[in-house]
Amino acid sequence: MLIGVPKEIKNNERRVGMSAAGVNELVRAGHQVMVEQGAGAGSGIADEDYTGAGAEIVADAAEVWNRADMVVKVKEPIESEYGYLRKDLVLFTYLHLAADEPLTRAILDSGVTAIAYETVQLEDRSLPLLAPMSAIAGRLATQVAAYHLMSPLGGSGVLMGGVPGTAEANVLVIGGGVVGEQSAIMARGLHANVTVMDVNLARLHQIATVHDGGILTRYNTQLDLAEQIAKADVVVGSVLIPGKRAPKLVTDEMVSTMKKGSVLVDVAIDQGGCFEGSRPTTHDDPTFAVHDTIYYCVANMPGSVPVTATAALSSATLPYVLQLASKGWREAIAASPALARGLNAHAGSLTYAGVGEAHGIEVVGLETVLAAV
Repeated sequence: MLIGVPKEIKNNERRVGMSAAGVNELVRAGHQVMVEQGAGAGSGIADEDYTGAGAEIVADAAEVWNRADMVVKVKEPIESEYGYLRKDLVLFTYLHLAADEPLTRAILDSGVTAIAYETVQLEDRSLPLLAPMSAIAGRLATQVAAYHLMSPLGGSGVLMGGVPGTAEANVLVIGGGVVGEQSAIMARGLHANVTVMDVNLARLHQIATVHDGGILTRYNTQLDLAEQIAKADVVVGSVLIPGKRAPKLVTDEMVSTMKKGSVLVDVAIDQGGCFEGSRPTTHDDPTFAVHDTIYYCVANMPGSVPVTATAALSSATLPYVLQLASKGWREAIAASPALARGLNAHAGSLTYAGVGEAHGIEVVGLETVLAAV
């Protein structure tokens, strides 16, 4: 199979879909890989690294898209890339379709076979291709929150961990998954007071036990959430329902009760955000004000640490890329329930229920797709 790796063109996205080591493994398995010139530069991977691994370097993005049997990316195609989508192409990348109806419609209109990293799911309900970026985003959420608390940036002027004789910041993390736990660990490492809220009591028990009570836990009800938000200096939203639009848990009214200069980081923004006032931002213009607070809603947070993020992502996706390349997408998803859950669209039909629910589009069952010639 011929695999194409284009350069990412989303705002300040410096990750790349495949490392040189990943390319080498694909070539060793008998596949061809072409990489757009300069695609890996932001992640510290030179064109020479790719050619040394066996890849072909091409100068034009259109050539990568048009010649490839499968395109491996990081982020979803943006509008200028919609024209590259075609019926005989397999697209393997993050898609987040539930939060993006124009992209969903473009994918359906093109007939492309679209497999989303974020909905590949194992039997234990874990998300192996989302997890490494979730861990990075969780850690970054605490870093950016601590930074934006500084008064020159409009923050409250509170030092996250304080110093002896002063109060530490109160950090509220909503959602106890990978993002939430990593954010809480980072905040606790900075000596903040940290509370994680979730509706999964078993998960809260696990967090409390593993961290020996250093991270407080609360069951998430609307009244308790409002109480915690009112006294928080930082709120990190990390709620995830795989493949579905994120629920709006934090209302505008709740935010109006917060202290001036408090910071809210919505890591769920890729799936539409879990704060009522959230809207996607970029690394060029990452924040905006709601009441007297600062919202940070960058939709590709791990793109700011591309060297780490590309290495982590490529290692996670490589086994699945190899399956798709070696078996073809039909046989690969038939053999792998986890990969089958990643299929979002094929030949103009939507196959993922959460996306259909978000946009009111009829969904076709996997059996129907696999049975079609």
